[in-house]
Amino acid sequence: ANSVSWSWQLERPNSVSVMACSGTYEYVIEEFCLGKFRLDMEELDQHRWCSWEDTVEPYGELTNCTYLIALKMDCFWPNRLVDEFFIRIHKHYFHDCSLSGRLLRDPPNRILGPFIVVPILVTLLMTALVVWRSKRSEGMV
Repeated sequence: ANSVSWSWQLERPNSVSVMACSGTYEYVIEEFCLGKFRLDMEELDQHRWCSWEDTVEPYGELTNCTYLIALKMDCFWPNRLVDEFFIRIHKHYFHDCSLSGRLLRDPPNRILGPFIVVPILVTLLMTALVVWRSKRSEGMV
């Protein structure tokens, strides 16, 4: 009987912790962490949401908040709830951003131009060089 109560005591905290990590943890990060992040993002012009330099601090604080709460509540971190939480954050705040954090658009012509012109010139030069060398070697036979 003594070993049964001992094993029940070992198993019970884990199941309570898992249950607390499901409902309570999700509620706390939504209310506490997301509330602060929302305020930080509202202070920022919406056109600057895709600027990593402007959002790295609030995003880092949000991540740290979810971690510290998980630590306090004895939950695993990262976990499924955190993943789903950040997916919702990204869908709402960063859905128009590229992976690099910049808006998707073509670079200016002064940057794009050389990347187009140089390969064309190299191709023409190499073709002319091959033709010139083949004409020169034909005459030496």
